[in-house]
Parts: sequence; C-alpha cells; structure tokens
Amino acid sequence: MTDLIDQLRDCVGADHVLTEGDLTAWEQDWRKRARGKARAVVRPSSTAEVAAVVRACAAAGAALVPQGGNTGLVVGGIPDASGTQVLLSLQRMQAVRGIDRENLTMTVEAGCVLQSVQDAAEAAGLLFPLSLAAEGSCTIGGNLATNAGGTQVLRYGNARDLCLGLEVVTAQGEVWDGLAGLRKDNTGYDLRDLYIGSEGTLGIITAATLKLYPLPAATLTAWAAVPSMEAAVRLLGLAQARLASSLTGFEVMGQFALSLVVRHMPQLRVPFADASPWGVLLEASDHESEAHARAGFEALLEAALEDGCATDAVVAENIAQARALWHVRESIPLAQAQEGLNVKHDISVPISRIPAFCATTDAILQREIPGVRLVNFGHLGDGNLHYNVQAPAGDAAPAFLARHEDVVNRLVYDQVHAHGGSISAEHGVGELKAATLPKYKSPVALGLMQAVKRALDPQGILNPGRVVQG
Repeated sequence: MTDLIDQLRDCVGADHVLTEGDLTAWEQDWRKRARGKARAVVRPSSTAEVAAVVRACAAAGAALVPQGGNTGLVVGGIPDASGTQVLLSLQRMQAVRGIDRENLTMTVEAGCVLQSVQDAAEAAGLLFPLSLAAEGSCTIGGNLATNAGGTQVLRYGNARDLCLGLEVVTAQGEVWDGLAGLRKDNTGYDLRDLYIGSEGTLGIITAATLKLYPLPAATLTAWAAVPSMEAAVRLLGLAQARLASSLTGFEVMGQFALSLVVRHMPQLRVPFADASPWGVLLEASDHESEAHARAGFEALLEAALEDGCATDAVVAENIAQARALWHVRESIPLAQAQEGLNVKHDISVPISRIPAFCATTDAILQREIPGVRLVNFGHLGDGNLHYNVQAPAGDAAPAFLARHEDVVNRLVYDQVHAHGGSISAEHGVGELKAATLPKYKSPVALGLMQAVKRALDPQGILNPGRVVQG
C-alpha cells in the first residue's frame, strides 16, 4: 500500500494526497450518520490525473470512492472503516470549459459547485434550472451521479434530463469523451444515461455538457393554505391546467413540518402557520412579462379558492418576498435536525395515490408507535415526498432510532411498494438502502444491474457496496 501512495503522489502531486491530519470533511457523511477511514484522500485537478489515479488503484486492486461535495444523504460517498479505500475528491476540478449560446449548452467539470454553474449560466443571460437546498456546496458531478431532483423537476426534469453529454473515466482508467452537445444521437446504447444515477459504481464522471434555457421574463411565487392532501393534489391539477408549462415548482408541507420552522427559526414568517393542515408553495415563470404572469397566477388562485382546494393564498410582491417563502420551505430539513435525529425517507408515489398512501401510512405508524410525529413535505408536483418520522415528544431521539428505525423503514417502504412507488426518488441508494433494495426491486432488474456492474467494473473497485450488492 505504501507503493500505491507513492504512485498516487506521482499522479496528482504530494500536496494533494492526504493521509494524516483531520480528514473529517471527506470521511464523515453530511448527516453525520457514518464515519469511515480513508487510506488516502486524493484530489486530482484534471481528467488525465483522475485516469492516472484509477489506473494505479486498479493495478493495486485498491477500491476507490468518488466524492463531490459530500452532501449526499444515503452514505454513498465516504470510505468504509477498513482504512484500505482511496477517497477520490473531484472538488479541484471546477472549470467551466465553455458556453455555447447558440446550442444552449455549457460544459463544466465535475467539481463545479451547482450554484457556480447557475451563476455562470445567468452571467451569459441563460438559465440552468437544477435547484436544490444544497446548491451552495453540492457539485454537478455528484448531482449527475445521483440523478438529483430538486424543486424544478416538474418543468425541467431531473439532472438526467438536463445533461446532454458526459466525460467519464472508466474502471480501467480509460477516458470516454461523450461531451458532444447533441440532442439527437441514435448510434447505439445510451452510455450517458447508464452513468447518470450510477453513484460512482460504474465510472467516474469528470465533466458534463448541460442544457441551458432562456431566462424567463418573470418568475412569481405564491403560498396557499390547503385543507388536505387530496385538496393539494386537486390544486396541482388546477395549476397544471391553468399554467401549463409555466408551472415550475409545486411544493407541499405538512403543518407539523412548518411548526418546526416556527419553533426553531422564529425569525422566519410562515404564512397561515396555524390556519391549515397543509401549505403549498407554487412557482411559475413566464416568457412574456410580469403583468402576464401575475394575471395568470392570480386567476389560478381565485379559481382554487372557489373550488375549495385552497382556503387562503398570498402572492409574493417582489424578489425578497419570494425568497422568504422559499427560505421557509428550505429550512424544514434544518429545523427537523434541530428537533433531533429522525428517520428520513425520500420516496416517490404516483401523484394520484399520494393521498391514500399518506392516510394509510400515517395510521399504521400511529398505531404501531403511538405519538410518533410525521415531518411530511416535498415535491408534490413530481410525486416525491420526504416522509420523515420524528420521535414522540419527550422521547430521546437516539434511543428512538435504536428501537424503531428498522420497523419504521419497513412499515413505510411496504406501503410505498403497495402504492406502486419507489423507496428512493432523488437521493439515491448508496450504502444506506443497498441491503433494502432487493426486497422492493424485481429480481430481473437486480440481475441486469449486477450484470452491468460486473461488465464495466469487473474488479469491483468503484464504490463497492453501494447500490448493488454481490
């Protein structure tokens, strides 16, 4: 292993192979649920250096764990505790290689922070619409490796839908250059889609060509109080019918989730906090004018009030008010963290079945664990809920997790499966759900996934133990 460290230093420079000191930033996951031990943290600055590192590790039979911003939620980007795995950080690869205004694309390296990608697009008068709470620290390579979602999937799709091409280092240390920004290329298997969402288990994404869009003339945000999840789904249908493709975001938040924001972040103003069981945050963008957008938005909300799917509503009058509304939504995960450790779920269910799923699962959890508190919020527009479970008031969170986490996961995932859903909507599988996946994924699908893994990474050195087992 000493020879390997020397080779890695030759690949990237001695200053960028870290073996001593505090390596917490790379070895501990974002939720602080797990801590590993890296043989070394290696920080390449180019695709050629990544390829050299992979070749060295492949020759030594050493496992590699690729990592972007280390903001993942499923323990998919940190080393295990063995001290034998090499942590490959892409954070030094931050270049924007180019923007093609006529083709509406930009090519960036994997270590670019998402917010930097957004800013570079905006500086060119264009829009890169992927947006999520961790955008100030997550990287585009990690976003693509996990097929990240976020708040604008309803209109623009997941990270997969926003990517036209990739540059990837294979498990053998070869470089596949698939960065051509083509919207049509029907020349065989779609390798891009194979690597997106593979969580670093099939290859290492080093750069990507991304889709850009014209900046909208106006973006409006509103908050509606709704009496039930059924009403929220009805409001979504009304918004889609009235606003069509201009509807960019539709977020739902349960009253208990919002009450945590009120409790732990009293400086934030939560609209209708005590007036309704659910809040809905809507966003629409318009390419004509703000006046046109506002007229359509207000007409929608009037129709919603008449229909009864909303009991009250407010439209942000300016950018500051819109940001304040979004800040409330984005603060829910932070507020629940301050309330104490909880059992997190990132699930998707067909939108039409979400009300039934919530009613059934709520009842089962309350029956099995009386007093349990449900932090239910998420991207209703694309069927993705963060259905999190908090300990009963007064119970110590660590003890609650030790006693009930496995049971809670089983109860929730069984209901997700019964309602035709998925146990991971946008966070990925990682290590956290790898052992659970076989219960809810068909044997045929798992067999195909394992065959792909064996074909592309026959040594099993890329992020072992993540996504697929065996």
